[in-house]
Amino acid sequence: MKPEDFELFSTLVRQRSGLILTPEKTYLLESRLLPVARKHNLKTLEDMANMLRAKREEILMFDITEAMTTNESFFFRDNKPFVLFQKNLLPRLLTARAGKKHIRIWSAAASSGQEAYSLAMICAEETAKLQGWKIEIIGTDLSREMVTRAKSGIYSQFEVQRGLPVTHLVKYFQQVAGDKWQIKEPLRQMVQFREGNLLTDMGASGTFDVVFCRNVLIYFDLPTKGRVLGAIHTMMPSDGYLLMGGAETVLGVSDKFKVIRGEQGLYVPHASIYESAAAPLAAGIAVSAAAAR
Repeated sequence: MKPEDFELFSTLVRQRSGLILTPEKTYLLESRLLPVARKHNLKTLEDMANMLRAKREEILMFDITEAMTTNESFFFRDNKPFVLFQKNLLPRLLTARAGKKHIRIWSAAASSGQEAYSLAMICAEETAKLQGWKIEIIGTDLSREMVTRAKSGIYSQFEVQRGLPVTHLVKYFQQVAGDKWQIKEPLRQMVQFREGNLLTDMGASGTFDVVFCRNVLIYFDLPTKGRVLGAIHTMMPSDGYLLMGGAETVLGVSDKFKVIRGEQGLYVPHASIYESAAAPLAAGIAVSAAAAR
């Protein structure tokens, strides 16, 4: 691939999705964009680059961005955040929201839906405690294909074997054609999936008590990470919780959130009412994590 063609494609993808593609990722770009070129009846990526320069058609730019979006996900990925949510954050929210009995959870960059459905399974396991409560789980993703797939709730045998307890497979899935498994209707109804770009204003989605934004900021440059975290902050109450991936941090990126001491990946809005309670919360998390082992 010509360097100028790589620059054209990588700039487009960065502007529309935030994904940073460095020259050593040329092989990835080539493998993912060749099918896009064929879809548009073009023989080579050079032809596609020339078409893009001549006329920036939205459908072509959409297909290029869609092809390059990273879509890796599996159920209960890095299990610790889910233990944390079930054992510590959910009980605290049940106390804090006892007056309105309404909790909103956002799975940002939800990919094919496994994270959002994992949270739904946790809430289903806590049905007795949640009687009379309204629990909203919203999953958003840039990829239209992934949103459609997530809504279907259909996964392969391989996918349901990655992180999903056998008891949950039996309880919340039904086997469909071949080696496919579909999440049962009641659980699917617990989650709403929508198209959504973290680089644009998501304010129309409202306020969220818990935000899972994991393993996505690692693909952004520093200024983009700061903008995304700033936008998320505007969508959270002062006593909300942000969970990020183990390799991600707000330190040196944004001053909008405060680290919970002793708990990697968990953050609260800076100067929140939980700031003075950070140490007790961290201690409670440590106890729950030990009990879960």
